[in-house]
Amino acid sequence: MPKINVYLPDDLADGVKATGVPVSAICQRALEQSVRRVSAIRATVLGDLAADDPTAQLSQFTERTRTVIKLAVDQARATHAASVGTEHLLHGMLDEGTSLALHVLRAMEIDPAHVSRALANASPAPESSETPVATQFSGPAANALELTVTEALALGHNYVGCEHLLLGLIGEPDGTAGHVLRELGIDLRTARRTVVAALTGYTHLRAQASTTPADAATMIATVVRQELRPILDRVERLEQQTGLISEG
Repeated sequence: MPKINVYLPDDLADGVKATGVPVSAICQRALEQSVRRVSAIRATVLGDLAADDPTAQLSQFTERTRTVIKLAVDQARATHAASVGTEHLLHGMLDEGTSLALHVLRAMEIDPAHVSRALANASPAPESSETPVATQFSGPAANALELTVTEALALGHNYVGCEHLLLGLIGEPDGTAGHVLRELGIDLRTARRTVVAALTGYTHLRAQASTTPADAATMIATVVRQELRPILDRVERLEQQTGLISEG
C-alpha cells in the first residue's frame, strides 16, 4: 500500500501523540471525501450542460451556490456565448444577490455594484445569434470551479458555498472574473482571511432570527473588523509553519 507523509504543526502533532487518535484512518476518510467532491465537480465541468439540472451531481454545494451556477448557464445562453465562462459565474453570484460572498466583498470595502459595472466593461461582447448555445464550461471556468472545491476542503468545510466560489474565481489566473476582481484590489490571501472572519460573524447571527439582511450585512462587517486581526495572526503563523515545512 502506498505511503503518504502528513506534516502537522508542532502543537497538533503533540496533541495527536497525546490522544493516540488513529491518524491513518482519519486521513483516509478525509481523503476519500475530498476525492469524491473533486471527482463530482470534474464530472460536472466536463459534462454536457444540456441536462435539466447541470448541478445535479454537486450535492455538497449549497442551494445558493447551485443557483449561482444555474444563473451563470442561463446568462451564457442568453448572450449566445460558446461556453460558460468565469464572467458568467461572477455575474450569477452578483445576480443571486444574497450570498455571504457579497458580504465578504463589502467587508473588503468593495461595492458589488462596482464589481458589476467593471464586469460589464470587461466581459466579451455577446456573440451572434448564430453561435451555438453554451453546452460546456470554458477552461478557466472549469478550473475556477475545481479551485472552489479545493478552497472549501482547505478551510475544512463540509460544504461548498458562494464564499468558496469567490475564492476560486479570484485564484483562477486566466478568467475574466479573476482579472476584474484583482484589478479592483482584491488579492486571494486577504479574501481568504476575510471569508474566515465573515463566517465567524455569521455564526453569531444564526441565533438572531429577527435580523434583517441590512442588519446582517452591518453586523458581519463589524464582526469581520473585530475578528479579523486575531484570525490574521493565526493564519499568518500557520502559513509560516507551512512555509518552513515546505522549505524543509
